[in-house]
Amino acid sequence: MTSQSWVSRREFLKASTFSLAAAAFNGCSSLSDPKPRAEAIDIHQHVGYHDRDNPTLLSHQANMGIRKSILLPAGTPVNSPSTHNGVSNGLQAKCLGNEACYELAKQYPKRFLFGANEVPDLPTATKEIEKYLKLGAVVIGEQKFGVECDSPEMQRIYALAADYHVPVLMHWQYKMYNYGFERFYRILEKYPKTTFIGHAQTWWANIDKSYVDDDKNLYPKGKKIVPGGITDRYLSDYANMYGDLSAGSGLNALSRDEEHTVGFFQRHQDKLIYGSDCEDISGLVPTCQGAKTIALVRRLAPSKKIEHKLLYGNARKVFRGV
Repeated sequence: MTSQSWVSRREFLKASTFSLAAAAFNGCSSLSDPKPRAEAIDIHQHVGYHDRDNPTLLSHQANMGIRKSILLPAGTPVNSPSTHNGVSNGLQAKCLGNEACYELAKQYPKRFLFGANEVPDLPTATKEIEKYLKLGAVVIGEQKFGVECDSPEMQRIYALAADYHVPVLMHWQYKMYNYGFERFYRILEKYPKTTFIGHAQTWWANIDKSYVDDDKNLYPKGKKIVPGGITDRYLSDYANMYGDLSAGSGLNALSRDEEHTVGFFQRHQDKLIYGSDCEDISGLVPTCQGAKTIALVRRLAPSKKIEHKLLYGNARKVFRGV
């Protein structure tokens, strides 16, 4: 249970039946705005996230108004430099692996799709990933390991993704995960048939041209964002680069400078995809980060057409089966 989960498990379960029924009609509504909402697709969720059980995950996604969710697995638990001697096992959040995601998606095929993942420098990495791609995985990731983004091991994964026509979702975090963000353009150019989706702290901090990479300032708070950061340029200049709106890093970046966010949504309306990556148990405002991100998209999207692209349409374009 996290600090966000201030509602007791007993109270939550008592309310879950009502919440599920309400969600079917209302989608994800804020406490002050109960009007019905269109459904969304969530490209970034996890099984076992900080010990959250599957019934709670199902309720959480229903309360957010999610039509279909993509479950992103962790890699094999291993103590190695690429997992920071085990710190990164379970994606540093107790998330479960390929088999758990596959089984839950098989149990609820109308609710979930699943990804394939593995620690990239394990000798069996591509074999393990390909096993689940053959079973129907729709994405490789979340790749969240301490490796160079242009290492031979990662390049084998990029090539595999192109072969299977699935995207690679990457967690960018300075000095921690996927090193070398500033030179990733070379990979985008080398693998034009591979679709990449950027996510996490360094990805979102770098929408700001004035940002300087700093592992102690991963959630910059300045109210003024200068367009033209590395992330902004990757989205503009490379057809195979997309962005995942999920997590506290996404919500922080989109909340800092709302005028910038309106322009950012306008500029990249075909390249941004909603994901939640939230660990709470309610799926409701004000405790749920994923629900707050949906509310922000609805409030700041320049048009209903763009809102639909961000919450639904772009996911359908990039992922099969949604």
